[in-house]
Amino acid sequence: MGYRSLLECVRDLEAQKELVRIDEPIDPHLEMAEIQRRVFRAGGPAVLFTCPKDCRFPMLGNLFGTMKRVRYLFRDTLGTVARLMKLKVDPADMLRRPMSYLTAPLAAWNALPRRVKRGPVLACTTTLAELPQLKSWPDDGGAYVTLPQVYTEDPRQPGVLTRSNLGMYRVQLSGNRYARNREAGMHYQIHRGIGGHHAAALELNQPLRVNVFIGGPPAMTVAAVMPLPEGTSELAFAGLLGGRRIAMAGAAGQLPIYAEADFCISGYIDPARQLPEGPFGDHLGYYSLAHDFPVLMVEKVYHRKDAIWPFTVVGRPPQEDSMFGALIHELVGPVLPALIPGVRAVHAVEAAGVHPLLLAVGSERYVPYEGRQRPRELLTQSNALLGQGQLSLAKYLLITAGEDNPELDVRNVRDFLRHVLERADWRRDLHFQTCTTIDTLDYSGDALNQGSKVVIAAAGPPLRNLPVAIDSRLALPDELGFRRPKVFLPGILVVEGPAWQRENDGADRAVERFCAAWNRRDTINNFPLVVVVDQSDFAARCLDDFLWVTFTRSNPATDIYGIEPFVRDKHWGCFGSLVIDARRKAHHAPPLVEDPEVTKRVDALAAPGGPLHGII
Repeated sequence: MGYRSLLECVRDLEAQKELVRIDEPIDPHLEMAEIQRRVFRAGGPAVLFTCPKDCRFPMLGNLFGTMKRVRYLFRDTLGTVARLMKLKVDPADMLRRPMSYLTAPLAAWNALPRRVKRGPVLACTTTLAELPQLKSWPDDGGAYVTLPQVYTEDPRQPGVLTRSNLGMYRVQLSGNRYARNREAGMHYQIHRGIGGHHAAALELNQPLRVNVFIGGPPAMTVAAVMPLPEGTSELAFAGLLGGRRIAMAGAAGQLPIYAEADFCISGYIDPARQLPEGPFGDHLGYYSLAHDFPVLMVEKVYHRKDAIWPFTVVGRPPQEDSMFGALIHELVGPVLPALIPGVRAVHAVEAAGVHPLLLAVGSERYVPYEGRQRPRELLTQSNALLGQGQLSLAKYLLITAGEDNPELDVRNVRDFLRHVLERADWRRDLHFQTCTTIDTLDYSGDALNQGSKVVIAAAGPPLRNLPVAIDSRLALPDELGFRRPKVFLPGILVVEGPAWQRENDGADRAVERFCAAWNRRDTINNFPLVVVVDQSDFAARCLDDFLWVTFTRSNPATDIYGIEPFVRDKHWGCFGSLVIDARRKAHHAPPLVEDPEVTKRVDALAAPGGPLHGII
């Protein structure tokens, strides 16, 4: 059976030497976050900070820091959950292997939340100011809850099983213009489940009741980040994964509270009130800037007697939340082909910030009698993928036909890019969506939540051999400020361009002039993809740096160019190389940089003889 509480989980991990205690006073202001990042990079244990400065609650970091530990946390249930996912894809599997589903009845029972009158979380009360004031990056707007479980119900027809939503949305505890101890920021991104409940409350002109749970057994935290289909209960999933029915406390007519949580912030969203929230460092590796978001009017803050405050740090991937993505892929990956016929595999590329780059392997079966295939069914599958939940936030979707290489692994990004670039025909295979939605945290577009998408669909035999070295005849237009070309992967040329500069019409024409300097016969076109960056040494240093720079710093509709471009029947293409402008622009958010003074303090703590030596 799963854990009853977070404290029980902590004791178990400590016994397994998967957790260390740090009794040295550590400052939640920047210091703790930098320690967390270092422990994660080292593949280290969970860390319990027993004496946070200016805080009476112990704080737990890196709980989900390795897949080994994640699998250990859910060792009794992962197999059952995976089999139930498989059953959704292939119901006949139960008939073929009935013995594998002997635990299914118990799992179904655990998926049913139960109501109780009281719970450990209601034992004590406190205030927002007394909660841990974690700050992760120097320019963060204040402290915020990094692992919240935000619970709401549909105000038109409330209910814990079919009309509830549990999501992980940023909750700002202090700073900005929030009234101390009475108001908190509620930042939820586009296409999140709470949005439907909030819209219903606005339509009814009434407040939206909200309970924010922190802590409790790890299954509830994972349930809050799972991209479950609309109408599927996160509480049911948490019961399945945690091996225990989720106990929800409170009287009838009240929004229930997770009984085993360590903390609960209870209140409501005022329908007539918004305030600036942020900025905060976020998972694309930049700050999400301050914008108006709903305000949570706080009525009560509860906590259990033995409360522990779990936290994580978000930033440029990989970070601890990368483990959530890996677990989601393991559990949800097999389901997707059943939802979209012909789709064999999908991979949201974490190094590129997840939503900016989506890779997919589909099928091309519409006209199998043709000698040479071209993308047809792939385009149907692309539209279906971009209509699926959070996959709709993908900015670049690269899809290829599995028939062309049955061994192609969608998670091997190097091989996948080579496969696509060998086959893509830039005159035909680029398909744009403009004036559409992108990730709330992505500032490459026109405004908050606004940007564009491009589908690159490639099918058929290779069209070209990809170069692995620069032709000696290639001479960049140095007078335009372009220099230091580097071959990163076969067929990809990274070029350092001049700094982005706004011209009289508000645009920068440097890459446009770069493309105009060539024609389709020039040797640069041996490279099907050219990426213009601020620093070619950095962008071409490794795969993660290339993916991060290219796909977080470009918006397809405004930043994709081509050599000898054309528009035919409203379709854009080019005869020569495709060129992506991945330089930083004036409207982009600043990247995350650690505070050098904090780095020095943490270095001292980690030095021989220091309290963190051997841990980081």
